[in-house]
Amino acid sequence: MKFPMLRHLRALGSTHAGRIALVAIPAGIVSAGLMGGVAQGAVPVSFSVSGSQFQISASQLEGTGFSQYGGVAKDTEGGDHTVAIANIKSAELGDLCQSAVTDTPLGKVGVLITAGGDGEPATASDLQIGMTGLKGDAEFENIRIGVDASDVETKAKGSPGDFAQDADTISISGLEQTAWSTQASVFTLKGMKLELTDGSKTCF
Repeated sequence: MKFPMLRHLRALGSTHAGRIALVAIPAGIVSAGLMGGVAQGAVPVSFSVSGSQFQISASQLEGTGFSQYGGVAKDTEGGDHTVAIANIKSAELGDLCQSAVTDTPLGKVGVLITAGGDGEPATASDLQIGMTGLKGDAEFENIRIGVDASDVETKAKGSPGDFAQDADTISISGLEQTAWSTQASVFTLKGMKLELTDGSKTCF
């Protein structure tokens, strides 16, 4: 199944070289810098996110053309949410899972989507994720840490002066991610299954 491109968002980020667990810049530092950027119009935000975050997991992510920097996602009520934006030009995700839980008048309702099993990973082009949390063991090739966000080697770029990092390739095993947004020019989900739940069944 293929999903068309949604829209575009931007941001700042943090990780490490070698085989590591991904980490985030201290939240207070990121928030202060990004909120100031929004006030000055330095960090553009292009679409409104929903009022709740969702989970993404994968047994393995393999990608080429990676960058990460910081930014802000805005909801429909005008609230700002600090995010780390990760861009991957081409990605494969094995055993992909996405789950979201929403409060409704009838109680909690969850949506659980799985794909990319049985050795046929889900694939994405121009993948961009606005996240607040990430766990996994990662390995990068030709990583640059501390590059200016406006000079990353991906099509999507951050604001001049912002901290960023980029790499030729990225590999993450045991990926667990909490995000406000995910978008791609093409997202192919092989063997996709969608399940409505009572909210107790999530990706992790």
